Amino acid sequence: MNLFERKYFLSFIGILLMLPISSFRGPEDGHGFSLKVEVSGTRNSNGSLLFALYNREDAFPDEHYIKYFRKISGEIVNGTSTVIFKNLPKGKYAVSILHDENNDEKIDKGFILPVEGIGFSNYQAIGLSNRPNFKKASFILNGNKAITIKIIYL
Repeated sequence: MNLFERKYFLSFIGILLMLPISSFRGPEDGHGFSLKVEVSGTRNSNGSLLFALYNREDAFPDEHYIKYFRKISGEIVNGTSTVIFKNLPKGKYAVSILHDENNDEKIDKGFILPVEGIGFSNYQAIGLSNRPNFKKASFILNGNKAITIKIIYL
């Protein structure tokens, strides 16, 4: 084998060895899953909807919105809002929303209860016997997914 053939052969082998490595791309390479979250029924179109995505049990619920995995603000049009979380790795997630009517990114409260709308994945109502927790609010994401969350005004 001459020098030219040897270089060609080694280049070919190098390319073949790299092919299997490049085919194992994960979500961290920008090829993750999408989660579409829809909300309808806001009492007005003031402010925006704050969508917070959580991937840890010890972070949810997060009244001060500091332990989230990702957060997106959505515009309210005719009482509805939709956002898409992109490039998410496979895993267990929960979503919380806030109808942030004054855009201060915090839950405004009356005496004890929120005066702005809130919502959680897998919840239709909340109360003393049905407080939000990660176990009930969570879902598995192992492909593209769309969920609808009900906004609750107390």
